[in-house]
Amino acid sequence: MSRLALIGGYAADLAIGDPARWHPVACFGRLAAGVERAAYRPTRRRGAAVVAGLAGGSALLAELLARTRLGRGPVLLGLTWAALGGRSLIREGIRVADAVQAGELEAAREALPALVGRDPADLDEAGVCRAVVESIAENTGDAVVGALLWAAVAGPPGVAAYRAANTLDAMVGHRTQRYVRFGWAAARLDDLMSWPAARLGALLAVAGAPVVGGSPAAAWRVLRRDGAAHPSPNAGRLEAAFAGALGVRLGGPLSYSGRSELRPQLGDGRPPDPAAVRRAARLSLVVGMLAAALCAGARR
Repeated sequence: MSRLALIGGYAADLAIGDPARWHPVACFGRLAAGVERAAYRPTRRRGAAVVAGLAGGSALLAELLARTRLGRGPVLLGLTWAALGGRSLIREGIRVADAVQAGELEAAREALPALVGRDPADLDEAGVCRAVVESIAENTGDAVVGALLWAAVAGPPGVAAYRAANTLDAMVGHRTQRYVRFGWAAARLDDLMSWPAARLGALLAVAGAPVVGGSPAAAWRVLRRDGAAHPSPNAGRLEAAFAGALGVRLGGPLSYSGRSELRPQLGDGRPPDPAAVRRAARLSLVVGMLAAALCAGARR
């Protein structure tokens, strides 16, 4: 039953995508924002308490739901569907690629915040496409492989806690003046829970390279050489694997909230173009399908 529930949750994401209204993750985000406003103190201890309460509470609620008449299988299916974001990730990426292809750079920049947090105003066509490929790669781990893996390993509480941690990291885990201490626990918990998914996703991207005209050997070489160069312990593995599989070059300058960064180069090819974005979307789909099959096979 759990195996069918996991496959059903993945199929629901592919077929339907995110609910238009009352999305559980959006509802959790609103709750978390309210708790953050009420409980905020610029300390790691307070941030850790908030993260423990929200992530632990999500896991507890999921377990209680699984013990009701709804049953563990239907609850796992629903939570897996809610935690996944593969369809939305691919749709938004292709939407940006279409705008760039049509010469509508401003429209592409306006659509970019649905995928990435970096400042889009000064990005040229190559910069926009690079941002999309990097986002697709990273979020294939976060929004697809991670949700499937935790659903397989720990059932409803696992997938609920994972999505809570990932959402909290997106909300408070960045190094702004307000969150550099308060958000520390959210960032570390997300790093920890995303660690296995990033590496599994990277290996699946290597295996899926031929589907997008790439070489598994080249993808493996770039993953091993460049994966650890990224400042994130997880995003770099996926971005390097995608760069190698697609034969493109990722990394370089970017800006977050006016703060400039220089990311290390990942891969050896040309900068991504709209065609590379579409190939990245296809690779993300392949990685998701392989992950769903593996994770379902691990369930009883």
